[in-house]
Amino acid sequence: MWSTEIQAFGNYLKIERGLSAHSLDGYVRDVQKFAQFMADSPDQSLSPLDVEENHILDFFKILHDLGIEASSQARCLSGLRSYFQFLSLEHPDFRDPSVHIKSPQKGRHLPDTLSFDEIEKILESNDMSNAQGIRNRAMLEFLYGAGLRVSELVSLKLTDVYPDLGLIKVRGKGDKERLVPAGRDAFRYLQLYQEEVRAHMDVKKEAQNTVFLNRRGAALSRVMVFLICKDLAAKAGIEKTISPHTFRHSFATHLIEGGADLRAVQEMLGHESILTTEIYTHLDRAYLSQMVHDFHPLNRRSES
Repeated sequence: MWSTEIQAFGNYLKIERGLSAHSLDGYVRDVQKFAQFMADSPDQSLSPLDVEENHILDFFKILHDLGIEASSQARCLSGLRSYFQFLSLEHPDFRDPSVHIKSPQKGRHLPDTLSFDEIEKILESNDMSNAQGIRNRAMLEFLYGAGLRVSELVSLKLTDVYPDLGLIKVRGKGDKERLVPAGRDAFRYLQLYQEEVRAHMDVKKEAQNTVFLNRRGAALSRVMVFLICKDLAAKAGIEKTISPHTFRHSFATHLIEGGADLRAVQEMLGHESILTTEIYTHLDRAYLSQMVHDFHPLNRRSES
């Protein structure tokens, strides 16, 4: 029913509201993202008419945790509102679930990071006795070991992996390419996944060159990676707000705490501006400030 309603929504935008092709495509694409979220969630059997406010809030929480900017979230909410208003016109008994949802506000905050021990706990919570567990381990190794964005992970190509060099070619924002080093464990688990799992799958034609696949042989969605990370963190007993981006944040933070050059980290993360990378130095400065407070002799003398 989702695809039928979305197609009707597109016709409504084009014929009755006279939107440009660009605006129409944007609105439809945002609704399709929400439809994919519903298909990947425990409530996957629900139709568009069954959507409630909590489903929309959960969707935007995922967008936030994935690092989607507030302006992009606001645009997406606008698209969903238009869709639910359209459903209200088509189905008089339908109650718009987006009415009381406020538009996301811009703001900058320091993200949650995981300690190395917490990373280890998450890895240990992953069940390696099944195909999905082997795939998930390889995915986590690249999220943390190479600091990939989730969009970069799900679009990673087999032809962009160079295990002999210890490098992968990543296509980041703006379709810019960069070479990123990854650890030996990442390539070891990737090889295990390719040989023990992927080689035995019925891979969809369009995903032949895609590294990480779902059970149906298609490329994994970003939402599915998010749900996998959340599930493993819960199994590990970690109560922090966890997303795929948390592993990227932790990768950068641990490098800088270990003394890595800021420019090198900028290059690995694919940040266009060094100012974006400097958010991780704030985390390190907080740690250093605490060390000064706890151990500097002047502070210790003043507290005696």
